[in-house]
Amino acid sequence: MIRLDNITKQNGTRLVFIEASAALQKGEKIGLVGPNGAGKTTLFRMITGQEDPDGGQVLTDRGITIGFFSQDVGEMAGRSAVAEVMDGAGAVSEVAAELAVLEAAMADPDQADNLDAILERFGDVQSRFEELGGYALDGRAREVLDGLGFSQEMMDGDVGKLSGGWKMRVALARILLMRPDVMLLDEPSNHLDLESLIWLEQFLAGFDGALLMTSHDREFMNRVINKVIEIDGGVLTAFSGDYEFYEQQRALNEKHQQAQFERQQAMLAKEINFIEKFKARASHAAQVQSRVKKLEKIDRVEPPKRRQSVAFDFAPAPRSGEDVAALRGVHKRYGNRVIYEGLDLLVRRRERCCVLGVNGAGKSTLLRLVVGATEPDAGSVVVGGSVKMGYFAQHAMDLLDGDRTVFETLEDAFPMAGQGSLRSLAGAFGFSGDEVEKRCRVLSGGEKARLVMALMLYDPPNFLVLDEPTNHLDIATKQMLIGALSSFEGTMLFVSHDRHFLAALSNRVLELTPEGIHQYGGGYTEYVARTGHEAPGLHA
Repeated sequence: MIRLDNITKQNGTRLVFIEASAALQKGEKIGLVGPNGAGKTTLFRMITGQEDPDGGQVLTDRGITIGFFSQDVGEMAGRSAVAEVMDGAGAVSEVAAELAVLEAAMADPDQADNLDAILERFGDVQSRFEELGGYALDGRAREVLDGLGFSQEMMDGDVGKLSGGWKMRVALARILLMRPDVMLLDEPSNHLDLESLIWLEQFLAGFDGALLMTSHDREFMNRVINKVIEIDGGVLTAFSGDYEFYEQQRALNEKHQQAQFERQQAMLAKEINFIEKFKARASHAAQVQSRVKKLEKIDRVEPPKRRQSVAFDFAPAPRSGEDVAALRGVHKRYGNRVIYEGLDLLVRRRERCCVLGVNGAGKSTLLRLVVGATEPDAGSVVVGGSVKMGYFAQHAMDLLDGDRTVFETLEDAFPMAGQGSLRSLAGAFGFSGDEVEKRCRVLSGGEKARLVMALMLYDPPNFLVLDEPTNHLDIATKQMLIGALSSFEGTMLFVSHDRHFLAALSNRVLELTPEGIHQYGGGYTEYVARTGHEAPGLHA
């Protein structure tokens, strides 16, 4: 359906693609992977015609429809979320817009004299709307929005009043409703909660077109894709199978390549040693000449490209008392909406509690109560003795000083630390070389999250409260964070929609329900086994 034929592309002085080739066939669901800056977004832009390759061709079958979801959703305002989603479906959306205008005109007393003409036009437009399957489309649009977590009120309200994250969901819903021949999805799992993520997995599993997507959620990738295309060093390499298989295969390929490289290096060293030893002897001149020619013809094996990942040994957290946080009889409401009524909870030392609950259940509110960022309306929240708290929330990224560089930010926070130690810390969180000189204002969401995490973990607290710490983080950084937190000996209370993160780190689950907290020992994997569902809003 789509073929990339010997693509070459340069951004400024940087070569992004060097005679790279790949294909996307009907029924294939491909995960596009590669380090940040490898060219994933550039590839999407070339397929959609927003950019041209410098060399080679992008070939698409005639007549195929392509739907492209990117993080840049543009302006949305003045229409309902349903109308905005239906707008992606072409002609039927224009007819729907005229129907809405005519409905308003029929109810307008100032247009009473024209009522007959309006009614006649309304009948014609309504017939056309039915012919185009408009009423079924409205139902399908609502079904998709419901799957992505919208209430009826949000579906019918002005899309302009929604937050950026909800607008992203509207933009995604447009592409899903369109059901094009080819879907290009750039990070569709961002901004989705666990229930919406699982619904999207099921939707894409039933999609019979071709799919090319990026995602920082490995579990999501594993459930959806059947092939991986890796961008690395300007080259495209295809692997059949899911993300897990790709990782294993890549590690195996690296191992083989390293072994080949080492064997060749040993052989070259032996040959060069012979040449050096006997080049001055006339009796060996023919042998030396023959070996020199042999070396010139040999295809050199390159060592495998190593993804840079720097390990950092975090200092051990100081010991806290046994009772880390206690909530007793806590009441909390926002306006008329009751969040908690008589909530009791005790978090004990070395527990790693993940908090689950449907949208609006009060997950973030629970964390804010524990850290003292919000007060209960009644009841008490008591933090235990010798507790040193670290709190990661999305707004923490907005508090970074835009004029300071990454390194200056770390130095400001830890003036007594050595430069080498801070550079190692920066490297562990993905800031290597000149990247430590970037000013905070130009950092991406993921880079800001990594910097805030580095600030929090360098002088470790013994009680970590984390609200969606994995948002914006790529798979490699999440893995590094899991490694760092696995050896953390303190207590954790956290919310995350990343199932790999939940399963790797939790040893207790707190499920928020209207009846109170349901508690499960043994972590997220045991929770799924015991309840038969992966999220509280879904039932097997």
